[in-house]
Amino acid sequence: MEIKVTKQGDTVIVSLTGRMDTISSPEFDKEMDRLISEGNKNFILDFSLLEYISSAGLRSVLSASKRLKSEQGKLFLASLRDVVKEVFDISGFTKIIPFYDSVESALSNLK
Repeated sequence: MEIKVTKQGDTVIVSLTGRMDTISSPEFDKEMDRLISEGNKNFILDFSLLEYISSAGLRSVLSASKRLKSEQGKLFLASLRDVVKEVFDISGFTKIIPFYDSVESALSNLK
């Protein structure tokens, strides 16, 4: 999995490419911990290039969401591919973590 981090104003956009599974999710956890520890509060996870997410990946996303919530931050998901969205739907995560069709629509809802 490849992780690309960009900023738009006070929002961190984390773009993920490839597969988020047992092997790659610790890398995501480490990067999110670093970014949150630096004081960032608003995050959008751009999943437009994420091909697959496992239960380990879901746990990592939920963990980041909980940590941000405890620090008055926000985590939004954007551009979920059908196969990834299906996993989020089945797990019920789309009911607890806001998701949007695009990064742009997520950004407009963070304001």
